[in-house]
Amino acid sequence: MKNRLTAVIYLLLFGMLCTGVTRAESKAAAKKRPNILFCIADDASFPHMGAYGCSWVKTPGFDRVAREGLLFNNAYTPNAKCAPSRACILTGRNSWQLKEAGNHMAFFPPEFKTYVESLADAGYAVGKTAKGWAPGVAVDANGKRRNLAGPAFNQKKTKPPASGISPIDYAANFELFLKQSAKEKPWCFWYGGFEPHRRYEYGAGIKKAGKKLTDIDRVPAYWPDNETIRTDMLDYAYEIEHFDQHLVRMLNLLEQRGELDNTLVVLTADNGMPFPRVKGQEYERSNHLPLAIMWKQGIPTGNRVIEDYVSFIDFAPTFLEVAGLTTEDAGMQPITGRSLSDIFQSEKSGIVNPERDHVLIGKERHDIGRPHDQGYPIRGIVKQGMLYLKNDEPGRWPAGNPETGYLNCDGSPTKSVILQLRRDGKQADFWQWAFGRRPAEELYAISEDPECMQNLATLPAHQGVKNSLKKQLQDELTAQKDPRVLGNGSIFENYQYSDPRTRSFYERFMQGEKIKAGWVNETDFESQPLD
Repeated sequence: MKNRLTAVIYLLLFGMLCTGVTRAESKAAAKKRPNILFCIADDASFPHMGAYGCSWVKTPGFDRVAREGLLFNNAYTPNAKCAPSRACILTGRNSWQLKEAGNHMAFFPPEFKTYVESLADAGYAVGKTAKGWAPGVAVDANGKRRNLAGPAFNQKKTKPPASGISPIDYAANFELFLKQSAKEKPWCFWYGGFEPHRRYEYGAGIKKAGKKLTDIDRVPAYWPDNETIRTDMLDYAYEIEHFDQHLVRMLNLLEQRGELDNTLVVLTADNGMPFPRVKGQEYERSNHLPLAIMWKQGIPTGNRVIEDYVSFIDFAPTFLEVAGLTTEDAGMQPITGRSLSDIFQSEKSGIVNPERDHVLIGKERHDIGRPHDQGYPIRGIVKQGMLYLKNDEPGRWPAGNPETGYLNCDGSPTKSVILQLRRDGKQADFWQWAFGRRPAEELYAISEDPECMQNLATLPAHQGVKNSLKKQLQDELTAQKDPRVLGNGSIFENYQYSDPRTRSFYERFMQGEKIKAGWVNETDFESQPLD
């Protein structure tokens, strides 16, 4: 009896020991999963980072990530506006596959789970600071608010260096998140800076950063080259630098904590700069964005420049894969994007995977101000240095109706200058490039013409390329069940804006209701019809 009791005790002790070992091994395995730091500036175009050779924007944080990891020369968002671009990032699907979330200022459909929510379910600590998915409303099937990019950490504040810059201390809030996260858990953090979104403090780049108008080597051909535009560009640069300074602090913090090596750092922006003809459109500078990625333990060969075409829909499958999850495990809708692991594991620079030779882009409805809450639908393809665009409603105004202030273009000194030049009967070409109506088809050799100044769509010598791109675009959109291509594009027009105050803006404005859109200037509205 005594021997039997002793044996039972030994078995119990052995079982407890094994359970303890198993739990320890489980914790160790969980910790091996990489941390994920996703950093997204608000409205910054390629190539406005130091690593790309831009001398008038100083970005030591971005440059370090590029130097110690990968610098991408061909990264594109599918949709060049805040909310739809971020929806693509979070779901791994193109905006035309996201129902309401394909629009701006929309409701986020409950059936689309985000990679952040999936990682939280898989044991990751998740959080964000400042701007996540926005603007819009996201609730679950029961009406409960969803944190699509993670719970907010915005408590820490600081004195902003200029008006228009957020008082949120991004880096301090990241540190707070790390302190509150369980040490045995991997984490996923979304740094969504509000810069360089407008408005800017005019002249801050010169007065506070010591920049000079002559620092800018080139003003794009679609804007006048004068003091006002150069000052506006330097203010934009100053705000990018503010965003980057917080990144530097975050990298230093991770290094001090010994966590940098096993952290996948992704650094980009949501859409192009908030200037006429860029943000909210689908040109090269609208969708082509900066991207640098670093992960010392997961990218064996760093300091590489990648020429493969990658899309923002590739981020979600990448994050799921490095966390050891499939789409099915994550409980997400089928993902269109492809994990970047093939590029991570390669030792090549230049073209790593020849199959990554193109991306699709497009848009539906962005900001308010058109009759019947209409959008400006575009679909396009970027492939091997060429950009083809199909404008489905060329009779509409691409940047919004003139009489309501061209509301799909943020108010700015640059916008005001261009509008006034046309009103004065001077240099009307700038207005046409930024705000005028467009043909049904556009084709640009962006490898030679990145500013998209010469439309090749009607030239006989380019019909073969145009038709090939057009067919590929049509075939892929059909396979992706794009409602616009399948003849049901009006569905995007019928989705309601998430804020009732913005619905039927055009009709209410034209009937004399005193309503304003806070992101445009009083001088942006046309007093006389332009039709």
